[in-house]
Amino acid sequence: MPVLPHLFSPVRLGELALSNRIVMAPMTRNRADADGVPGELMTLHYAQRADAGLIVAEGAWPSAAGQAYCRQPGIATAAQIAGWRRVTDAVHARGGCIVLQIMHAGRIGSRHIKGDKVETVSASAIQAAGEIYTDAAGMQPFDMPRALSTEEVRAVVEEHRQAALNAREAGFDGVELHCTSGYLPMQFMCSGTNHRSDEYGGSVENRVRFAFECLQAMAEAIGPGRVGLRFNPGNTFNDTSDGDSAATHAELARQAATLGLAYAHVMKATVPGIDAFALAREAFGERLILNDGFDGASAEAAVARGLGLAVSFARHFIANPDLVSRLRDGRILAGFDRRTLYTAGAAGYTDYPRAEGAIA
Repeated sequence: MPVLPHLFSPVRLGELALSNRIVMAPMTRNRADADGVPGELMTLHYAQRADAGLIVAEGAWPSAAGQAYCRQPGIATAAQIAGWRRVTDAVHARGGCIVLQIMHAGRIGSRHIKGDKVETVSASAIQAAGEIYTDAAGMQPFDMPRALSTEEVRAVVEEHRQAALNAREAGFDGVELHCTSGYLPMQFMCSGTNHRSDEYGGSVENRVRFAFECLQAMAEAIGPGRVGLRFNPGNTFNDTSDGDSAATHAELARQAATLGLAYAHVMKATVPGIDAFALAREAFGERLILNDGFDGASAEAAVARGLGLAVSFARHFIANPDLVSRLRDGRILAGFDRRTLYTAGAAGYTDYPRAEGAIA
């Protein structure tokens, strides 16, 4: 009998068959090359963690305008697709299941990262407060974005459709839409960043339209059972604000649930008065991946109580490539080095040892 019987039981999320309910959450780690192509380091990193029931690979941009960070991978070019194919082949060779998070950053970015010829765009022409690190010029303020026209919004929706098709070509089992952390879908959703007067602005139903249409396009392209949604009610990261975040996210969840998606990946709200898990369950039922700084015991309890079908771990997967076996065996979890979270190279990425001391 396993120590954590619920976590170590198999489950299906749509078309995704998970051997256990331990999910590796998407984490930006900035290890692609300058052209957004995954290389050997990323292949090893994900292969090391392939015994997760599901890996959600880090946010990849669907077009050059969607890039946020230095050395962030894309899923738009033939070279990027080929690079990701090496990653998915390595994960599948170890019996893993892997989906790709699609992330359009919108106004979060800099010309020092994307280049002067790539525009920064958003729901409205409102610059985000704060700065972003660039390899070329150090810390820089976020670019002032240009508001997308209505036709351009529809074109970005089509970019998400193509990104889903590209992900499948790259061997991914599915995709997840990044709909939090102040990136483009959230820029449309939030009243503080969306001052539009067309069909994508104004009412809450209109403000969630962009995210819904992206999900719909992705589901049409590769099947709804291979598409997930990541959201986080109450999130204010990257200078986003909303008059009623709970109501906005409830509307998004209500609309998205009509598509028959594989899952909703929901993060616990960090502000009082919002029960993100309850909000998500009302729309998606049990088809939830929960994320809340869980450890093994609390994750087991959450699944046993029926709060969701699986639990995702982020920071524990950084320093514990063998997190699944450590949880199964009741071993102590290692801590990670914050200094190497976003640096180039193997340090703090592929060099964390397994519990028995071997690097695999």
